[in-house]
Amino acid sequence: MRQSLKESLLRHAVTLFSQSGYNAVSLRDIAKAAGANVGSLTYHFGSKANLLREIYELHTRPMNARRLELLGEARRISNPDERLMAVLRAYVVPAFISSTEGDGGGAEFTRMRAVLSAEGNPDARKIIADAFDETSRVFIDALSECVPGASPKGLIWRSQFLLGALYYTLVNPERVTRLSGGTVDGEDREAAVNQIVEASYASFRSLSTELAAPAPRIMKGRN
Repeated sequence: MRQSLKESLLRHAVTLFSQSGYNAVSLRDIAKAAGANVGSLTYHFGSKANLLREIYELHTRPMNARRLELLGEARRISNPDERLMAVLRAYVVPAFISSTEGDGGGAEFTRMRAVLSAEGNPDARKIIADAFDETSRVFIDALSECVPGASPKGLIWRSQFLLGALYYTLVNPERVTRLSGGTVDGEDREAAVNQIVEASYASFRSLSTELAAPAPRIMKGRN
């Protein structure tokens, strides 16, 4: 099916943002790549920020909906440890599904998310927050229910580490293959999901005050 002009503009914007970031790409650059004029962009989106917002809504709405659907199922599990594993899978799995081409995500969008998150543009930062923060808070609450006694500070930090692992695994899978000398396939999404979930399970579970032994104290070195 032939793409509409609006769809073409969105697709080319994702490509350019993933390659050069938000700050360096102009509306004129996007219009040129799509074989259109700047007036077409302003007609459909009004501004570059509105264009980016629509990109995020297009890609994140189905992913967030699936995350919340799986979270609802996970929360019905009575055993806290099993529920913790299911909550983590509910967060991780949809990100991998949405990062495959043709189903509302795509590798380019995943790269764009990583680039824009690091870039620090105020407009982009707000759009990213609007797209993800509400769902992230719901998951942090669910994680706290699985880890008795965990501090809010610990939960926030561990959720940040989970997001970082997710981002880097999606954006740079070839590094896993390279470092392993080809014995591990970085493109194996099922294996990646399992590894992230297992590592994150241990990370969050260690926050529980009900563990038999406390985590070892980290010694602060001199700078």
